[in-house]
Amino acid sequence: MTHHEEQSPTLHDQRRTAAYDKRCRAAVERHRDGLLQLSHSIHAEPEVAFAEHRSAAKVATLLEREGFEVERGVGGLDTALTARYGSGDLVVGLCAEYDALPEIGHACGHNIIAAASVGAALALRDIADEIGIAVKLVGTPAEETGGGKIMLLERGVFDDVAFAMLVHPAAEELCAPRTLAITDLQVRYEGRESHAALAPHRGVNAADALTVAQVAIGLARQHLEPHQMVHGIVTEAGTVPNVIPGRAQALFYLRAGTMESLGHLEARIRDCFRAGSLATGCTEKISEVSPPYAELVSDVWLADAYRTAVTSLGRAPLSPEEEAIRLTPASTDLGNVSRVLPVIQPSMALECGGAVNHQPEFAAACAGPAADAAVLDGALALAWTAVAAATDAVRRGELLEGVRRRAALGGARAWGAPLR
Repeated sequence: MTHHEEQSPTLHDQRRTAAYDKRCRAAVERHRDGLLQLSHSIHAEPEVAFAEHRSAAKVATLLEREGFEVERGVGGLDTALTARYGSGDLVVGLCAEYDALPEIGHACGHNIIAAASVGAALALRDIADEIGIAVKLVGTPAEETGGGKIMLLERGVFDDVAFAMLVHPAAEELCAPRTLAITDLQVRYEGRESHAALAPHRGVNAADALTVAQVAIGLARQHLEPHQMVHGIVTEAGTVPNVIPGRAQALFYLRAGTMESLGHLEARIRDCFRAGSLATGCTEKISEVSPPYAELVSDVWLADAYRTAVTSLGRAPLSPEEEAIRLTPASTDLGNVSRVLPVIQPSMALECGGAVNHQPEFAAACAGPAADAAVLDGALALAWTAVAAATDAVRRGELLEGVRRRAALGGARAWGAPLR
């Protein structure tokens, strides 16, 4: 080694970072069995939005046992939690999702998300004080519906977080996916019951109102803006054929490339709902079930650091050029967080036999060997990304300044509601 090499700050930093990365790898390997057990256990007991009591407890108990300071029920949500370790001024946020879908369980792989974030937290714990960070895992319920992260954002849980991350299982590998904004609309029609044969003229058919609305939406699809999507289900439309339905109800999801475009779409779909009541003489009530989710905007620096990490693990994500022209037709409440602080939600590919998220076959894959690999690779890639950010003086300074700036403006909670 030459004298110049010994005095080179760049070379010294590279060697130091490599040493931290090696220790992260050793930590993930050391906790391998526990992380995979956590993933499998959450998968085996799926719980839907705001009811993830067992899943949240599993995450909390594991991290308490490993020395994290755990707070349950944060933000007024019974199944939300935070787990914190370290006293550094740079707070690294790791989001753990664990809600499942009704009937088909963990067909979006949130068990993998939770276990990977826990693994990253454990890997960073061992070096937290040395790199000047505090690790903050946030258990975030109700991503599929309900918007748990939005509620936690508005209630100050992310106020001190410099950047937030999670890794999501999918059918393909992406470092900076762009997702759609989404809102949901529930429409309920009220008519009047009557005997369908004896006195149909005395009935006001609420199911007919819903049919008119569905036809209007179907015809409107030809004229929607790029990236706008509408899909829904009928949740009530009568009980027996010989009674005119006096009540009918449906739930629709509306998606668009931006919140502005989503606002245009919502106005149009509300008009379609009103067409149903106007045509039939029913009354309609339109309401939102969940808060709107904003489109996800990935932080470029963090996405590049993650790309370096995941590529070194032997994975082959799409190139930045391919990602730039790709829009992922899905949505996440992390989009709202990304409007406030730097965020990434890369996707990690599973071998799933051609299945995609929200299919039963994908749910099965989320407890298989490819899912186990995603837990371990995801934990390590997230940890390495955090190390890169914490040890890069320029990026670290930018992240800390972001926290100070938000605090001066009222904290992250002041930015929680997406602009409409």
